[in-house]
Parts: sequence; structure tokens; C-alpha cells
Amino acid sequence: MATRHAALDVLRGIAILGTLATNIWIFTNPKGLVGYIQGANHATGSWSMVEDLLQQLAQGKFLGLLTIMFGIGLAIQQRSAVRRGRPWPGSYYWRAALLFVDGVINYFLFTEFDVLMGYAVTGLIVAYLLSMRLRRQYVAIAVAASTHVALLGLVTWALLAAPAGSGVGTELSPNPYANGSFVDLIAFRAENLLMFRAEVVFILPMSIALFLVGAALLRAGVLEPHGARLRRRLMVAGLGVALPLDLAVGLAGGDAGLVVGRYGLAPVVALGLLAWVAGYYADGHAPGRFGRALTPVGRMALSCYVLQNAIAGAVCYGWRVGLAQHLDGTTLVPATVALYLAIAAMLMLFSRVWLSRFERGPLEWLWHRGYDRITGSTERRVAQPSVDAPR
Repeated sequence: MATRHAALDVLRGIAILGTLATNIWIFTNPKGLVGYIQGANHATGSWSMVEDLLQQLAQGKFLGLLTIMFGIGLAIQQRSAVRRGRPWPGSYYWRAALLFVDGVINYFLFTEFDVLMGYAVTGLIVAYLLSMRLRRQYVAIAVAASTHVALLGLVTWALLAAPAGSGVGTELSPNPYANGSFVDLIAFRAENLLMFRAEVVFILPMSIALFLVGAALLRAGVLEPHGARLRRRLMVAGLGVALPLDLAVGLAGGDAGLVVGRYGLAPVVALGLLAWVAGYYADGHAPGRFGRALTPVGRMALSCYVLQNAIAGAVCYGWRVGLAQHLDGTTLVPATVALYLAIAAMLMLFSRVWLSRFERGPLEWLWHRGYDRITGSTERRVAQPSVDAPR
């Protein structure tokens, strides 16, 4: 029987709440993602430095960690299929299709910066790559990472070459985040689908590389006691080298530094964070109070990811409470931090209570139920020949 590593659920919980730590600043911007990209509505006075530091500490690290964890999860699914004598990728493509549907729903209803659609596409590609020999997988990592670095270099060069002030956008009028209804926001996301999905396309090579890196780390024993040397190297690279560089370029490098940090250095920081947490549990440590609070969130990662977006949108956007419209330079930071802590506490409490009664989270249950029904009917069609088939 396969061993379930305590670190996996804790790391997933950290990744989910960490993505909220990044996205919460988008929700509390009166112009939503548009205003966030434009750099509008910042804190003032001493709060400005606090805002910059908090944003940079979260920026990209937990997106990278979540991506790596998806890769580890995919590798675990492959192991399970091989152990049961089932072909790979086999019916995994149905799982990816259902994840894509979840992403589409999350995108249109709750958030234009959804990552599930991108992970579904990445999973389709990586599931096929995992069926290849290890050497080809390492080549795929090198090609994907090189492509990402090249694209990142082009974007960084463009930002450095752009005239000062050229990034300031036009006024968002009417503002659907402040004045629109729930349906208005759905229509706004539909009208701007290509713009809002541009990041997903841009980070596809990075996502492929990180999925494969996650699978490689699982094979190398990053979660096992014998992986201590590997974990030390990852912590030195991620927390000792990449993190200080990320903070430096992110806080002092302007838009170009922000991009380099988010898409270049932050994934390396995520590797160090993964190694740090995995090292604590590698010797069989049971989760402590903090780990026990995060574990249910990790087990219900899909439900908690969508739920945190739904709650934050309801609180911040004009179709419900409209908090973001009432924040100014002096209240933005304390209100954002308070909202983050409140939502995080709600997710930890909800997931703990739910899992005390049910085996899976609500969206996880629907996802698995849909997968079982689809693959069950498919297998029956394969097993039972058509009445018109030749005998």
C-alpha cells in the first residue's frame, strides 16, 4: 500500500492560502485585476512600505508551489495507475477535462485570474510526457524552462525599454467591479477573455517545467528521510539565494523587477519552501497545531481555492458588499490583511468541519463523481460490443 505523506496536505494547504495572500490585493483594488495591473490605488504613508513588502513576500511563490504540487499529484496518480496495472495516461484525460470545466466556471463566476484552466492543459501535456523515458522527461524540462526564460527575457526587456509612464492605463468606465452586477462581471470577463487569459498562455512553459520538476522530486525522494541532501540543496538555492534576490528586485526593480521576481525567482523560492516543509515531516513527525489546521485545506484544495475566490469577490465587489470601493490609502493595508485572515480562518474551519462528516470536499466529490460516471460508461462501452458489431 502506498504511504500517504503528511507533508503533501500541509503543502497544498500552504499553497492555497498563499495564493490568497497574493490575490487578496487584487480583490481589494477598486478596479479589480485591471487596476492591479495598472498599479492604481496604492497605500499611502508608512503603509506603502508595508503593502510592498507583504505583496512581494507572497508574489509568485505560492503560485509556483501550487504548480509543483500539481506535478507531484500527477506523478502520484501515475504511480497508482501503474501499481494497479492500468495504462497511463489512460483515462486521466477525463480528469483534466473536468478540471478545465471547473476552471471555466471559476473564471466566469468568480475570478478572471483562475489557474485551473491552465493546470488542466498543462496536465494533459505532462501526463503524456510522464509516459516517456526519464531522459526524455529531463529534455522536456530543459526545453520548457529555456522557453520560459527566453519569453521572460523578452518581456523584461520590453518593460525596461518602455518609456516612463507608458504602463498607465485608461480609466475603467463603467467600472464593473464597483458598479456592476454579478452578471455584468461575467459579461466583462467574457468580453476580455483573451486579455485575462494571457498570463495562462505566458506561463505554460513554466508550468510544464514545474509539473515535471515536481514529478522528478517525488522520484528523487524529496518527501523521504533519504532525501535530506536534496532538501538542503533546495533550501540553500530557494531560501538562501533566490529569496533575498527576489525581495531585492521585486521591491527596487520596478515593473521589470516584479516580473523577474514573480516568474523567474519565485518558483525557485517555492522549491526551497517545499523542501523546508517536507524536511519537517520526512522523519515521520505528526502535524502540529499549525499543520493540523492546514491539512484539511490541503485535502479540500479545489473546494477551498474556488470558495476563497467566491468569498473575496462577494465581500469586495459592488454586486454584494463592495468593500474595495470604501478603502483609501490609509485603510487599504489593515483592511486587506484583516480580510485575508478572516477568509483563511473560515477556510480552515469549514474544511475541518466538512471533513469530519464527509470523505471529500464538495467540489472534489463532484469531480470524482463525474469522473467515475464518465469512465464507468466508457469502460462499459468498450467491454460490451455493439449489437451491430460483427461476431
